[in-house]
Amino acid sequence: MTAVRWVAIFDGLVLPMLALAGAVLLFGGFVWLGGTDPIETWVLLFQGAFGDAFSWQNTLQRAAPLMLTALCVAIPMQAGMTIIGGEGALVLGGLAAAGLPYLFAPPDGLLGTAWILLAGAVAGGAWIALAGLLQQYRGVNETISSLLMSYLAIGVFKHLVEGPLRDPESLNKPSTLPLHDSWLLGLIPGQEVHWGLVIGAVVCVLAGLWLYGTTHGFATRVVGGNARAARLVGLPSQRLVVCACALGGAAAGLAGGIEVAAVHNAANASLIAGLGYTGILVAFVARHNPVAVIPVAVLFGGFGSAGSLLQRRLDLPDASVWVLQGFAFVLILACEAARGRLGLWLAQRQARMAASQVVHETSRQRLARQKAQAASVGEVA
Repeated sequence: MTAVRWVAIFDGLVLPMLALAGAVLLFGGFVWLGGTDPIETWVLLFQGAFGDAFSWQNTLQRAAPLMLTALCVAIPMQAGMTIIGGEGALVLGGLAAAGLPYLFAPPDGLLGTAWILLAGAVAGGAWIALAGLLQQYRGVNETISSLLMSYLAIGVFKHLVEGPLRDPESLNKPSTLPLHDSWLLGLIPGQEVHWGLVIGAVVCVLAGLWLYGTTHGFATRVVGGNARAARLVGLPSQRLVVCACALGGAAAGLAGGIEVAAVHNAANASLIAGLGYTGILVAFVARHNPVAVIPVAVLFGGFGSAGSLLQRRLDLPDASVWVLQGFAFVLILACEAARGRLGLWLAQRQARMAASQVVHETSRQRLARQKAQAASVGEVA
């Protein structure tokens, strides 16, 4: 295996794994400072995530929206855009899904469910596309604008859910009118996991096929690699960037629609659960590869589902797993700074070795090398 291949494996696989392992170790130290046995914490963390069938069901249930919110970061990143506003796209997608029946009644059955989910995807796609338009045509930083737009989206969501769209029967917890039973997204046969998991995995695979198997996806990655060079060769870089933002936002909006149609049955404050922010971490750990998002989302879904077990057994707060995710995010960012250092070190080492060979080359060796070069040129001619 060549050195270039080893460097790619180290940067793409080993570094994220080291970051996650370091986060788990730091989390153990964190709970140890609070008087809790770190070994027992690590064991329960694994059991709560993957210990039995019930744990797996909780893990996969939580992983479904994370796959889609991670795509809201991963797809625009392939076009050179750092979008972190998936939370806003998710809540607006959930609001659009729950609010569609206020405009017209979708047909019963699977077609009505498709309309509900499509409304969520369109709302999320339009919201993140706006951040792309602001960056491309007005020079507004997409990272800041998408983050601030999330707060705006949450404010709009709360205003509508607690005001014009509020169900009069929702007393202590304001919400929209519940969706009709025929529009709800059911469970996978024989499992306690809704079809959102399958939808999320399929969308990730399709995104990967688009990025790495189509000319449009290749053009998007070219723009992300060097936007100026892409413009010089005639690629419509602005349109490609806005399209990537729209697709990423549509994925997050679809996640909001799935949460409404499969979990909450209405739009309420439970949608604002930080799934969009966790998706940022999932995308960075997966190196913005849509297919790699699937196992990473399952891993972080397991972290989330283990929180309740830590609370029951060790009396730790359910939100303590957020500390673990915070450690992981910090270490992943640190690994980003280390990415490429191994390749640079190997290149410098090879250059030094080549230079030393030239310095210590004798006249006889130089004559033999020149003859070999002349012979190779003659063979080519």
